[in-house]
Amino acid sequence: MIDIKDLRENPQKYRDGAAAKKMDAAAIDQLLELDATIKPLQQERENLTAEQNKLSKEIGPLQGKLKKATGDERVKLEAQLKTLLTRPNEIKQRIDELGRQIAEVEPKRDELLLFIPQPPDPDVPRGESERDNVEIRKWHSPWFDTTKSFEANKGFKPKSHMELMQAHGMVDFERGVKLAGSRSYMLTGDGMRLHQAILRFGFEFMTNENGFTPMSVPVLVRTEAMIGTGFFPHGKEQAYEVAESARGGSHDLYLTGTGEVGLMGYHMNEIIDADKLPLKYTTVSTCFRREAGAAGKDTKGLFRIHQFDKVEQVVICKADEAESRAWHQKMISFVETLLQRLEIPYRLLQCCTADLGPKNVDMIDIESWMPSRGEELPDGTASGAYSETHSASRLYDYQCRRLGIRYKDPVTKKNVICHALNNTVAASPRILIPIIELYQNADGSITVPKVLRPYMNGQEKIG
Repeated sequence: MIDIKDLRENPQKYRDGAAAKKMDAAAIDQLLELDATIKPLQQERENLTAEQNKLSKEIGPLQGKLKKATGDERVKLEAQLKTLLTRPNEIKQRIDELGRQIAEVEPKRDELLLFIPQPPDPDVPRGESERDNVEIRKWHSPWFDTTKSFEANKGFKPKSHMELMQAHGMVDFERGVKLAGSRSYMLTGDGMRLHQAILRFGFEFMTNENGFTPMSVPVLVRTEAMIGTGFFPHGKEQAYEVAESARGGSHDLYLTGTGEVGLMGYHMNEIIDADKLPLKYTTVSTCFRREAGAAGKDTKGLFRIHQFDKVEQVVICKADEAESRAWHQKMISFVETLLQRLEIPYRLLQCCTADLGPKNVDMIDIESWMPSRGEELPDGTASGAYSETHSASRLYDYQCRRLGIRYKDPVTKKNVICHALNNTVAASPRILIPIIELYQNADGSITVPKVLRPYMNGQEKIG
């Protein structure tokens, strides 16, 4: 959530920010109009409350004087006291009326505040769509150069992850659909082992090597957690709802699309000891996304599915732009190290303003090379393409303001809203696509990456 004080002082900044993100800016002017209605009402209420407090302090001493007074002085004091005793009732009635007027408008204003996107940082490239994202850098292993065809790299034509996994009994799409409908699957045998191996590798990499605190998180959360982390109201159509209120429950629940919700919600409405910052958390959680509106070839295989597991990393730090930027780069470097150990070719993509989403000031996507993606070639194989496997977001105080996560500044002693960042460590089974397709062999077998073998009881090959 953006700072309403800053919005009042710099409305054009937010209009320009919404335009850069290709989002509707109408809510900004609507909010400012409502806010202009509320402010004088609030000011009057504050003035009356101050007067009320002043009167309460004056009445006691006046009553004391009255007890000792006689004659004309007593008459004068009685008149003053009568006025003082009458005024508080008038003030109370007016304060109650102002409260009713504010209560009619304030919820509408606060609801609009949730829809206003955070402006992108000035150094984020402007763009009209994701096609304007900018490549930062690439990396590939010595044995697979993405500028060459798969056949030129490995000496044979590739199969897709679907073909390979079905051939080795690693996945069952048919029974998955039978159980749960479209975009469902069941990992079986070595498919499940490989899935667990990448999750364990990512989790231990973050905790053992990079000092992140391991956490478990709820994947079924209240509305407040989804609003607080910025997934509602924007994006609500992508979440699965458990309508508990319709069954007599006190509140509805939602399945989370990322462990970020639970990790950030952990400190909701708390003041954190400044000496404990930054907080570095990681989790492995099952994630659920409706993928409403998504269609096309992405619906085949394991690329765009409704349920998956993900290792997520979150950092909560002090409200310092330089520190936020430094953590953003560091969190990206963790993922680069992980992908290099897996020997998966990847590239970093700077998202342009139109591809940021409402809560991010900056976002870097990390795309892994998948041989089965890209254009279809005359021989029926694909050209291969980079496809998103990770997304690193910098949010400044947007989430923490919504969640009420603060720390006390040791100098000013004032409460300050924290900054937050997040990034995928490994999302499976999507990350299995490049692993399985890149590590396939001419005989149809799949080599297990060296770094994953300890998590598969030393197994070197599948098939």
